[in-house]
Formats: sequence, structure tokens, C-alpha cells
Amino acid sequence: MKRLLVFQHVPHEILGTFNPQLKEAGFRIRYINFGRTPEAQPNVEKYDGLIVLGGPMCLSQRENYPHLETEIAAIRTAMDRQMPILGICLGAQLIAAALHAQVRRSPVKEIGWYDVSPTTEGQSDPLFRFFQGTEKIFQWHGDTFEIPHDAVHLASSPDCTNQAFRYGDRVYGLQFHLEVDAALIERWLKTPAHIRELEDLEPDITADGIRADTVDYIGPSMRLGEQLFGEFIRLFSTRVRRSSLPSR
Repeated sequence: MKRLLVFQHVPHEILGTFNPQLKEAGFRIRYINFGRTPEAQPNVEKYDGLIVLGGPMCLSQRENYPHLETEIAAIRTAMDRQMPILGICLGAQLIAAALHAQVRRSPVKEIGWYDVSPTTEGQSDPLFRFFQGTEKIFQWHGDTFEIPHDAVHLASSPDCTNQAFRYGDRVYGLQFHLEVDAALIERWLKTPAHIRELEDLEPDITADGIRADTVDYIGPSMRLGEQLFGEFIRLFSTRVRRSSLPSR
């Protein structure tokens, strides 16, 4: 049975639709919730893979959230061991930071449904080949990352150029959220911190507008997520090709 470690930051940021796929594939999943135990020191060497979920904190707040440095160190160890790694939103930013790439404020806050298009390299990527051209994907972020050195740029949106990357064959960073279903989006919309954030963005972005768009886009998004996550699961049975972490 494959052992998977998941870094979680807040209760409402979860594996979502990815969870039943992992369970069906026979994974044993262990969560470390840094929101509850920020002092945790995970030993990634006990596991076969790592997923780093999203969260509201920013890399610029490392002094307030010292566990972010702990996570970056753990990600580097997992990379050294050639483990499959997936980062979602904040998770992708942490992977980028582990590869010495800059994480900064995005020129536009993307909250809701946005066009995401694969790059030329993304069209032939094992995970991103399932994109049918431009897709509507759910987002909730105010920061963005630079594409790390020696990583492959996989996807972009009109307002946020760097939406996804692959490092080597087994490390992926996704700025967007393909793990959501309608119930999870509704849970986010009812989270107090998110309610306050949306109030500051009205009338350009509203909860009701996001709900209306979700009706139109959630079905194709979930199908795409199932395909992409299914391909990520297959990485656990593929042959490892060595790669070296970039130096500072």
C-alpha cells in the first residue's frame, strides 16, 4: 500500500474530489495540519509521495508562519528522494520557493472561474494533455510564482501568466483548483475570511456570480480533474529519472 503525506493549512482546503481517487487506488493518506500543529516536523522519508494543499497565508508572511520554512525543507527532501509531489495554489508556491523561484503578489486577484490554457509544452505533458484547449478553471489566489529554473511552464491565464509547471518528471505545481466540486466551492463562499475578502472585491467579483458560473463550469472541471489526478497517481508506478535541484 502506497503511503501519501498531505500538508494541510486550513480546514476548508482539502483534497476534495482527489480524495476518493486516491482511496480507490489504495493509498494510505496521512495529513499534517499545520494550522493545528504549526510546530510539526514531518519526516517525508516514510512516505511514497507528497501533496501540499492551499491556504490563505503568503510566502511573504514566513515570520508569522514559520512552518512555511519547514514545508519548503520537507519539499526539498521529497525532491531529493524523487517522490511524486503535487502542489495546489499555496502548495505550488511552496514548491516554487523550494526551487528558489520568486513568489510575489499577482497583478490581479483571481477568485472564481477563469480561462486557463496549456502552453505548447503543456499540450504534450502527461497530465495536461487532457486539456481541450482553453478550459474554465476555479481559482482563489492573490499571489503568483515565477517558473523555477529548469522547470517546464505548462499553463497560463490572461491575467496570471504562470498557472502551472512541472519540475523533472514527478513534481507538479498548480495555481488553480481542479479538486473542487460544487459543495466545496459553497463551503469556501461561506467561510468568514472569504466572505470578507469578497466584500472588498464587490461589485467586480461576487459570491452569487461565482455560484452562477459554478453551475455552468463545474461538470467539465471535475471531469478534467479526474483525468489529471488519475495521471498523477500513475506517477507512483513509473520509473524514476534522476534530476538535480537548482542551486541558489
